[in-house]
Amino acid sequence: MLRLRLCMTFTFIADNLFPMESDTLTSAPTVRLENVERAARTLDGVIYNTLLQHNLGLSEAYGAQVYLKREDLQVVRSYKIRGAYNKMAGLSREQQQRAVVCASAGNHAQGVAYACQLLGIRGHIFMPAQTPAQKVNKVRLFGKDQVEVVLTGATFDDTYQAAKDFCNQRGSTFVHPFDDLAIVEGQATVGLEILRDAPASIDYCFMPIGGGGLASGVGSVFRQLSPHTKLIGVQPLGAPSMQRAIQTGLRQPLEHIESFVDGAAVKCPGELTFELCRELLDEVALVPEGQVCEDLLKMYNEEGIVLEPAGTLSISALHQYADQIRGKTVVCVLSGSNNDITRMEDIKERAMRHQGRKHYFLVTFNQKPGALRRFVNHVLREGEGDDIIQFQYIKKNNKEKGPVFIGLEVQRPHDIEGIQLRMAAEGFGYEYLNGKQDFLSLLV
Repeated sequence: MLRLRLCMTFTFIADNLFPMESDTLTSAPTVRLENVERAARTLDGVIYNTLLQHNLGLSEAYGAQVYLKREDLQVVRSYKIRGAYNKMAGLSREQQQRAVVCASAGNHAQGVAYACQLLGIRGHIFMPAQTPAQKVNKVRLFGKDQVEVVLTGATFDDTYQAAKDFCNQRGSTFVHPFDDLAIVEGQATVGLEILRDAPASIDYCFMPIGGGGLASGVGSVFRQLSPHTKLIGVQPLGAPSMQRAIQTGLRQPLEHIESFVDGAAVKCPGELTFELCRELLDEVALVPEGQVCEDLLKMYNEEGIVLEPAGTLSISALHQYADQIRGKTVVCVLSGSNNDITRMEDIKERAMRHQGRKHYFLVTFNQKPGALRRFVNHVLREGEGDDIIQFQYIKKNNKEKGPVFIGLEVQRPHDIEGIQLRMAAEGFGYEYLNGKQDFLSLLV
């Protein structure tokens, strides 16, 4: 297992772009403990020292002692204020007078905005043009009259480039969401708090990864103060940029990512964070988005904890490590709770598909009277709880057969196998659609 090389020195350009070229790095930077402690003093009175909370439900479910680091309760409802404030508080007076710039569609924007208000620094917050009004309003609330929100760009990459161009023209300081040593040192204060508050030695620490700033910071602290702890980074299955980079040894952008877990949907890890994470982490686990949705709803319904999808990643990884963590002391970092209520139906939908309770088909029907009745009477079973939840059909003139989009809900996951067998036996040709998210997003 690789360890942080504490004797090395490091120089890093703080305003580095999201790198889009592939590269291979050979030396690990150092996140010095004294700098993390200095960041903690800088943040004193600015942030909450969030709870390290024992969770009875998860502990019983996994036969472990599971503690939750509640950054969802942070002042801007995520840990991002730590790095943003630490970075901005360290700017020279001249840099502060030239303002700061950031690009973000979520938590980083709120952290920078709040730091602008507290420090009296002008900030220009670039957000994609289609950012929901709720997120824009939160940024304005935290930044008050210190920030200007600029809505531009059809994609985040467009927004990011516009922010960088603006920053370079103005000579301002760009506050990167993760690829900056001061940002990483600010996020590392999460690790100091965990180790200070832990009632016992920690065997496993699970941390979400987007760009890798949180995992780099917390991992650096643990390797110096609790080197035996297994450090597990967690990414969504549809956006495995850090996992892929560590696996291949190359940091390069993914051609396509699933953006549902938006707080962790990053195409390319940072130069700094890639090098730190590949040295520090024992593993990077990938979690299906459906599992994230299932656990997000479970935490809300059973624990009263409101999380965003990225904030749920560390809990969702526990399923994969159930055997390893039994009897162990485990910490899961809950990174944020900025979830839009309008997303809940989509979250519930994805969770039920993941549980095997909702299924979608394109079924070929004979275009003659009685075809639907035959499907209901002979394919679905009365009293079994099978239900048609969606049915779309347009009659095609002069054709013997036509496609029907059907959504089914079953009570038990294995019930769908019988339905598929009966469809085939009754002569209904079909295509199973559950794995085709792009297609389903047009219809569901």
